[in-house]
Amino acid sequence: MSSLLRLPGLADVHVHLREPGGAHKETFATGTAAALAGGVTTVLAMPNTTPPVTDGASLEEAARLARAGARCDYGLFLGATHANASLPEALQRRAAGLKIYINETFGPLRVESLPAVIAHMRRWRGPGPVAVHAEGLMVPAVVALAAMTGARVHVCHVSRGAELAVIRSAKERGLPVTCEVTPHHLWLTERDLPQLGPFGHMRPPLATPADRDALWANLDVVDCVATDHAPHTRAEKLGPSPPPGVPGLETMLPLLLTALHEGRLTLERLVELTHTRPRAIFGLPAQPDTWVEVDTAAEWVVPERGWHTRADWSPFAGMRVRGRVVRTWVRGAVAYEEGYVIAPPGSGRDVRADAERPS
Repeated sequence: MSSLLRLPGLADVHVHLREPGGAHKETFATGTAAALAGGVTTVLAMPNTTPPVTDGASLEEAARLARAGARCDYGLFLGATHANASLPEALQRRAAGLKIYINETFGPLRVESLPAVIAHMRRWRGPGPVAVHAEGLMVPAVVALAAMTGARVHVCHVSRGAELAVIRSAKERGLPVTCEVTPHHLWLTERDLPQLGPFGHMRPPLATPADRDALWANLDVVDCVATDHAPHTRAEKLGPSPPPGVPGLETMLPLLLTALHEGRLTLERLVELTHTRPRAIFGLPAQPDTWVEVDTAAEWVVPERGWHTRADWSPFAGMRVRGRVVRTWVRGAVAYEEGYVIAPPGSGRDVRADAERPS
């Protein structure tokens, strides 16, 4: 029996591609090359760049860079500030969603004012949801705000069992709340920090083994697996103030295929978490003639180097996995094959390309 399996193109709704302002870490060209190598055919890029994407001018600059560099399809988040709750609806339609950083984050965006958060939730009209960086007690707080305002709220990178219990309760009450988990929180815990050193520094931080086990035990509550792909150079991570974040676009699918092999995940659920639900939540257009071919029998050890991401390291280095991306097709053409990215820079499409541009 053939070990070759065909999957729909994955959608990663949480990536950091570092342009503008951080091209030494990652660009649209290198980050989307990594995406294609990982079977990801749509990425949604976060707004905490330099400068941050918070208005029409900064969104257009990020879009210009994406049009020139992206090799797979992409969307761009707008970032919330204390002063931009009145974003025009035409501009909202061009964005993948609105990102509100409530807890401590790396970068210039953070909204600590409750009136500002409420204003954003009341005025945001999508089509993407309000995505929030909320940890700990901020998770029930944003759930309460979703109930009060009616906003569709997507909780990013849930890392603790108690947070997932809050989200389960919200869903049972019929609130418009969805969530994602990352591979690094599903596979790694605080016990891995002595080995990882600064390469394990991330936000939210790695949690306890009990939290990791709770994520797996309550995976039915989770809507998406998203990487929070956050590349930094080795020199930065080994410096005196290592920035938080880890790359993950090239390892997400092999890890999930390993869970499939181990019986921790069904094929149907894998597709829901990486394709069906992300596209439904963020209103992503269909990708005709786009799919991924994987070899489910391929066993290999995650290497230290040799990645397409400019960061060229992985927190999963040394881990044995089962399942490898062989080929990625986008719109009927091979975009990646056996270690080589074929799709040229600029061949990706904006998921909001049909949205009206504000004057």
